[in-house]
Amino acid sequence: MSEESKEPEGEHTKVSGEQKYGAEQIDKLEGLEAVRKRPGMYIGDPDVRGLHHCVFEVLDNSIDEHLAGYCDMIRVALHVDGSASISDNGRGIPVDTHQKFGMPAVELVLTSLHAGGKFGQGAYKYSGGLHGVGAKCVNALSDWFKAEVMRDGKVHSITFERGKTTKPLEVIGNAPDGHTGTTITFFPDATIFTDTIQFEFDRLAKRLRELAFLNPGLTIVLEDERPESQQKESFFYARGIEEFVEQLGESKTLVHPDPVILKGKRQIEVDYDGKITQDDVYADVVFQYNDGYQDQILCFANSIPNADGGTHLSGFRGALTRAINQYAKANKILKDKDPALSGDDVREGIVCVISVKMPNPRFSSQTKDKLVNTEIEGVVGSIVYEGLQTYFDENPNLAKIIIDKAVNAARAREAARKARETVRKSVLSGGGLPGKLADCSERDPAKSEIYIVEGDSAGGSAKSGRNRQTQAILPLRGKVINVEKARLHKALQNKEIQAMITAIGAGIGEGDQEGAFDLSKVRYHKVIIMTDADVDGSHIRTLLLTFFCRHMSELVKAGYLYIAQPPLYKVSRKKREEYVQDDAALSRILISLGSEDVILRRPDGSDAVDADLLKSILEVLVQLGRYKQTVEGHGGSLRSLLDARHDGKLPEFMVRVREGNEEEVHYFPTERELLDFAAGNRDLRLFDEDLSEEELAEFKERWGSMPRRAVKYELHESSAITRLLARLEEFGVKTDPFYSDDEPLYEMIEGDGDEPPVAVHNLFEILDRVFEIGRRGMRIQRFKGLGEMNAKELYSTTMDPATRKLLRVRLDEENLLEADKMFDVLMGDIVEPRKRFIEDNALNVQNLDV
Repeated sequence: MSEESKEPEGEHTKVSGEQKYGAEQIDKLEGLEAVRKRPGMYIGDPDVRGLHHCVFEVLDNSIDEHLAGYCDMIRVALHVDGSASISDNGRGIPVDTHQKFGMPAVELVLTSLHAGGKFGQGAYKYSGGLHGVGAKCVNALSDWFKAEVMRDGKVHSITFERGKTTKPLEVIGNAPDGHTGTTITFFPDATIFTDTIQFEFDRLAKRLRELAFLNPGLTIVLEDERPESQQKESFFYARGIEEFVEQLGESKTLVHPDPVILKGKRQIEVDYDGKITQDDVYADVVFQYNDGYQDQILCFANSIPNADGGTHLSGFRGALTRAINQYAKANKILKDKDPALSGDDVREGIVCVISVKMPNPRFSSQTKDKLVNTEIEGVVGSIVYEGLQTYFDENPNLAKIIIDKAVNAARAREAARKARETVRKSVLSGGGLPGKLADCSERDPAKSEIYIVEGDSAGGSAKSGRNRQTQAILPLRGKVINVEKARLHKALQNKEIQAMITAIGAGIGEGDQEGAFDLSKVRYHKVIIMTDADVDGSHIRTLLLTFFCRHMSELVKAGYLYIAQPPLYKVSRKKREEYVQDDAALSRILISLGSEDVILRRPDGSDAVDADLLKSILEVLVQLGRYKQTVEGHGGSLRSLLDARHDGKLPEFMVRVREGNEEEVHYFPTERELLDFAAGNRDLRLFDEDLSEEELAEFKERWGSMPRRAVKYELHESSAITRLLARLEEFGVKTDPFYSDDEPLYEMIEGDGDEPPVAVHNLFEILDRVFEIGRRGMRIQRFKGLGEMNAKELYSTTMDPATRKLLRVRLDEENLLEADKMFDVLMGDIVEPRKRFIEDNALNVQNLDV
């Protein structure tokens, strides 16, 4: 999600009729200059997605080495200076001088567009990089770029700046015996990537995990060396995409326990510069059905993700539909008079990964979102069709389960069609729009917006305060149905769902049937969810997000869905009123006001802390306070945790041991010490859940006594606390001790110093004192509901385009899997994943209404 950008309205660009157009206006971009001038042609928009696409472009070369059989280890590192490096143990880019071009081969492939070893010369048979563009693109868009190659017993190095060679190829050392490989390190150019040049660990981890699934036997290590976010993760999957499918379905109720695995090889004709040869194509298809109503099919060609599918997806879809219909008819599961099952029916609830390895793949663009090789449709189709026929013959019970599910889907589809038709007819015959909708007068969808508001009270304020020309208001009564647990025809019976569908005016559901969603018919290009800032409001917002993402996903992908950000507080001070968005903003205000009126100094009266430095210290203490709450929520205390640190390092584990009414908390720097402690206490057992009756009986029989109960926690907070303590040390604040019962750590003087100094015995007292002073003369009102604001307040804070903040909901391929998983966990039928999520995140909740 991203904050809505502010654009001037009502201004039009004037076009001059006196512009010259002749030969002098024609120019040719040389070398990598074209990439710098038009980066969007090569990596997409130079935003956060484009930034990470640079890593993936370099990474694809290492994957190609693996596909060629020469690489089994890749390391991606995020360095302290902001650069990233990709290392592999492949053959290493050639470093000898190219006879035709008179330069080292490594320099050629990193500086000359469309130069590489993937044009049929025999270096790579199955490759994702085929245009000779990827790595040199990254070179052109980097402030600096360095390649180190281990080859022929030597380590070679070459350096570039913005695509131009600044340090020619040279030998910088000897390579270890038998070691080869390539390391590419680059620092993105901030003049190109103006949004950000900060790499995100989680975004990279998602893609690397996919690559490890798609390439069994390949180990990929991702390491973040930056002090503020040090972490490391390793990916290795021996069973490949079978494990991928199992992971995608782990939060779903499965129809059959084991995935269906279809593999095959076919030969196709490949044209290499006019020479026709026969080459092998490999297809791996793994799928598993669950009892949900959405399908999830991921496509890859030579390990490159194809977000828009392509011919391999078409081949799978057609073969799946044909195979299921053929088996169902042949085995009388479907009668001859019954209509054939549609593609939508047989794909309902399927989770599938399609991976093809092929020579000479062709994509619709440099970003490789869609595979366009026409011959692959037949290859995948024949492998899937023949494989499924055999599989169904060998597993008739499973075949019947899958076909019965498809039949139920067909019945539900027909019911949904009738329900859609009913909704459509009610719109046409009942005067059109729902009665509760307060529509706007503007008829241009690009200038119109609709607020979906929780409750009639807030709806009344919104209707009174809105701009009637461009803003429509649709109040909802109660909670809409959870569409994750209901088929579409059930959802269409819900009055609130019907009201939203008719107000938006574009239909619902996917497919070509009448009444299905049509983006061109959307009546508003801003659909804004506006709910209260309490538990019920959050729940309603989640239900609405589930509805839009599941049944109007095209609207979300188009960027039309937003979430309003009403203020959480109203702060009144003297004659001035201010609306505050959240707790962090309120803390900043209190720090700004309170720190102006205090002086912090050492107990001996020296070294008064500078006012700006004091604000920085207080902001760090606010962050530390959140971790303090988390540790205390687990039953420990921050003070004990700090006291238990050894050589500046905080413990990594905490154990609460309860015996009768007594409870002790122990901290352990390493897991080894934790296990030694447990081993030295015969009747102690570490566990997170209560023992079953059988386990208790077995334990008592074995040891002659009941076990003491212990709960172990990994202190994920300890590394974050360490980083925050280090920042305080940078500011000159001594953090050991953090608490002192004897001598004060600091003194605080308020105002002009008329009052005696206040002794500070722990650093949090500084923050508490500043907050107390900042609150003086201030009235803080917390808004739990939109209805607590009058029409003028609601418009000025939440609806006025000049001052409001909106979060745009994004649903693209990069967050699609995470979004799907989160909907499964939070809104699905299975309780256990939701329970784990609540347990893992309960202590992070603030302002919980109970």
